Amino acid sequence: MIVSSYADLAAELSALGLIARGGFAVRPEDGLDGVATLVLVGNAGPAFWPAFAAGRRTEPDPLDAWVRRALEPVARRVGARVAMPDDGPPYHPFQQWAMRAEPVHPAPLGLLIHPAYGLWHAYRAALLFPTAIGLPEPPTAAGPCETCVGRPCLSACPVGAFDASGYDVDACRGHAGGPDGAACRDGGCLARHACPVGRDYAYGPEQQAFHMAAFLPRSRQP
Repeated sequence: MIVSSYADLAAELSALGLIARGGFAVRPEDGLDGVATLVLVGNAGPAFWPAFAAGRRTEPDPLDAWVRRALEPVARRVGARVAMPDDGPPYHPFQQWAMRAEPVHPAPLGLLIHPAYGLWHAYRAALLFPTAIGLPEPPTAAGPCETCVGRPCLSACPVGAFDASGYDVDACRGHAGGPDGAACRDGGCLARHACPVGRDYAYGPEQQAFHMAAFLPRSRQP
């Protein structure tokens, strides 16, 4: 079966706990030979966690593995192939793709901020179609960080890992994996929580702990 519409694809992904997150017509300079249309797939908020938890297996990179297992049958049905952020090297420019497909903007924490979801979203894969399909016109929205008073995300980190010059990943991991880092380990990044945008979409405790455990080296986890 070839995808009949973007809406049908979005409905099929929704049944898996995933979201169709816009797309674009591929240009020659994108370097995706044989691809005419790209549709991004991701999640927002805690809605996808039950689907992942139900299908999770004990394996390396269980979230990426689950996404691939969930999407490969969909891709076959709709005549597409799956691209993942970890495919490579060379790696696909998912952040650049996202900014072409949705009104997301770089935030001070190095993540892309969405006008509704805030920082509580992710891009998990892309479906690459060899033919053109109709896509919704991407909405436009200004980056919320430009008018954010005080930028609380930059002052919420206990070890000042974020500032206007960048992100000190070693300081972050050192604190979160140490004896004083329980709040970060168990509840998620405090700087991310400090962002006022999209708080209703914040991940649940189990999801937060999963992502933090994946971020920390095993030798630093208590």
